[in-house]
Amino acid sequence: MFAKRKSIIGLYTDENNVADAMDALKSKGFGENEYEVLTGVPYPEGTFGEAEPHIHLHKFPLIGAVFGFALGLVFTIGTQIAFPVVTGGKPILAIPAMAIIMYELTLLGAILFTVGGIIFESRLPKLFMGAYDTRITEGYIGVVVSTTEDNLTNAQDVLKSSGAEDIKFP
Repeated sequence: MFAKRKSIIGLYTDENNVADAMDALKSKGFGENEYEVLTGVPYPEGTFGEAEPHIHLHKFPLIGAVFGFALGLVFTIGTQIAFPVVTGGKPILAIPAMAIIMYELTLLGAILFTVGGIIFESRLPKLFMGAYDTRITEGYIGVVVSTTEDNLTNAQDVLKSSGAEDIKFP
């Protein structure tokens, strides 16, 4: 059975203290999926020592385009073979008419898979939101630790020792 997860947030005003907290959490054995930084200021990636995210969004449109093209090919060939209309000795499979439908389904597949990829890569919907404080929008930097209840006091000690100005339990 999964252990129930609780969260705690430490609020900081100095970026260096946040980086120290991230290093201390990593050295205390917290996994990279157990803590995150919340800020209202657009800091560059890696400012706080967090791991660089691996994004695979570029693969979704290609997979969707291939899927849409294959679907268009199957639809057009299947329709023309199921309902053959012989007109003046021309071939049953009309390539120019097939090309239009395959083109449209290729684009539709790429678009739909891209939208699905954006939702997937954004980790939506996020079922467990964790702790939050409205002071983050005022310039504070929050370090949220979401872990099991037994590890919560350990996380509180790490946040306190790294210079958190305030620590909140939701």
